[in-house]
Amino acid sequence: MSDTGTPAIDDAAVEADIRRWIERAVIGLNLCPFAKAVWVKQQVRIVVSDASTEAALLEQLGEELLLLRDTPAETIDTTLLVHPQVLEDFLDYNDFLESADALVESLELDGELQVASFHPHYQFAGTAPEDPENLTNRAPWPTLHLLREASIDRAVAAYPDPDAIIERNIATVTALGAEGYRKLLAE
Repeated sequence: MSDTGTPAIDDAAVEADIRRWIERAVIGLNLCPFAKAVWVKQQVRIVVSDASTEAALLEQLGEELLLLRDTPAETIDTTLLVHPQVLEDFLDYNDFLESADALVESLELDGELQVASFHPHYQFAGTAPEDPENLTNRAPWPTLHLLREASIDRAVAAYPDPDAIIERNIATVTALGAEGYRKLLAE
């Protein structure tokens, strides 16, 4: 237990959950056909944040954006900023994404870097919480995914039909179902 009486977060367990999600869902189900290449080259940085406030998370997000900007893609192509202690509520998380996008712009990184979103309770607009397509953006912990736009452009250009990815992903997670998805990510 922490000083606040809440259970302490085990950073190693959080990172293990994220790694399992990447390997079994993102790569294993081929939800992102571009992920495997950077994963096997060890170009994915996973940071488990100790931020407990939105302000602290936004500050750390800024630091990670600048680190990604200043580091060659061959070393770090993408960063997952996992924040288990803040923005556990999806609506709060979703509202925070506006601040994340504003930070990218204020750092003059729009067009260079972007922030994608994953959350245990992810819900696309116009869907019900239990709709299967929400599983495509559900991760074990709230996560901000920092991406290089140049890397995205190269990957999409090399992929035969990038527009089909979303439809294929929805079909994949629909066939698996919520219980199958949960089992896939279980230890």
